[in-house]
Amino acid sequence: QVQLVESGGGWVQPGGSLKLSCVASGLTFSSSFMRWYRQAPGKERELVARARWADGIRDYADYVKGRFTISRDNAKNTVDLQMNSLKPEYTAVYYCHAQFYASGTEYWGKGTLVTVSS
Repeated sequence: QVQLVESGGGWVQPGGSLKLSCVASGLTFSSSFMRWYRQAPGKERELVARARWADGIRDYADYVKGRFTISRDNAKNTVDLQMNSLKPEYTAVYYCHAQFYASGTEYWGKGTLVTVSS
């Protein structure tokens, strides 16, 4: 059974940094697309970053390029999102998402709240 559990959210001042982690169980990174999404209050969920490590692919939404980095820790089986130079408009619930290459089956975590304010 696949489970995705996010952590690392919280409050941070503008310009600060946070690192989100997603513990992934029941899957292997080599056979899955891993993505981070966010959903701000009153807005639709949108893609932030994605990775397909089997092909060495890492992509970012334009508004986070140069600020965010998606990575993995094989020892901990986590997918991390390092977020730097945070802005108030980045306030949102951040979700971890996995999709199997072969079947297309998708899984979501429950999300972690990031609040950027002074």
